[in-house]
Order: sequence, then C-alpha cells, then structure tokens
Amino acid sequence: MRTLISTAFISLDGVVEGPGGEPGYRNSGWTFKDVEFVPEAYEIKGREQEQSTALLLGRISYEAFSPVWPDMADFAGYKAMPKYVVSTTLTDADLVSNWGETTILRSIDDVAALKETEGGPIIIHGSASLNRGLSDAGLIDRYHLLVFPLLLGAGKRLFSDSDKDAQKLKLVESAVYSNGIQKNVFDVVR
Repeated sequence: MRTLISTAFISLDGVVEGPGGEPGYRNSGWTFKDVEFVPEAYEIKGREQEQSTALLLGRISYEAFSPVWPDMADFAGYKAMPKYVVSTTLTDADLVSNWGETTILRSIDDVAALKETEGGPIIIHGSASLNRGLSDAGLIDRYHLLVFPLLLGAGKRLFSDSDKDAQKLKLVESAVYSNGIQKNVFDVVR
C-alpha cells in the first residue's frame, strides 16, 4: 500500500487558504508578506519532491498550479512524476500538455484504489477540500505541516469539522525556526 502524505502551509488557527498570493482571499500571500523568509524552514519542500513518486491535487489546486509549476525550477521534481487530479468536472481536454502524465480521478474511492497500487509515496499539495475528505475517509497516512505564527481567522481549513472519533497522531519530526515557523511531521496512528 502506498503512503498518502498531506503537505501544507498552515496558520496556527488551521487556515490553509491563499498562502502564495491567490486572489480573492483577504489575507492572501500570508506566507511571504507576514513572516520573514528563512530558507532552512523550507528544506522539507525539496525533500518532498525527492521522496514522492506521485502528486495528488484537487481541481482548484490543479487549476492554480498547472499554469505555473511546470516551468518553475523550484518544482522541477514534480514535472516528471505522475500526477492525479480528483475532479468530477475536469476532462482530459482541460489538462495542460507540458506537465507530464496526468490522470483524472473521479472520487475518494478512486484515491483509495490508487493507494492500493504498487509504488512509493503520493504527496498532496493545497487541495483543502480534498484533504478534508481524505482525512475523514481515513486515507491520509502522514502530515507535513509548516505552521506559521499567524492567526488568520476566516479561510479554508485543512481539517474538517466533522463529528468523528479522535484520530491519534505521532510526531516523528519537528523543528522551530528563527521566524517562528514550526515544522511538524505526524504519522497517523491506526
């Protein structure tokens, strides 16, 4: 079974919306406008590209990343690996042609089936709604969280507010950086 890893820039109050400057969110760009850049805090991002074998995105994140990431040196590791987009509305004609192999999955059940295939870790970037659904379905195995010392209030959250049993996590890696960012890597305990 493949490992499904959720990676996120997250505020202390759980918001993941608009970290890179996406339009339409009041606090858009909060990762770089409000917190000093310290390169070592982002080391895990390079490691994710080296250790992952596939990229999983929801439709909204795919539509935001696919016009930009294929030509960015910072994300070159993702260009060659297979990509999967969970969407009920996208068609093959909607996919970009310069980002390598991309497969559309139609449901959380399709993601569960993908996890059963041979291969290494699958990384999920962005995709707040998809993350909530995958977490609620018990499909996420690990979280890579860069927690920013900010309270953003309103905004899309990484974790759902579903009424469910407690889910235990095991901290397997952590660090605190001079700018207040905390790296927390958690394995989901089953």
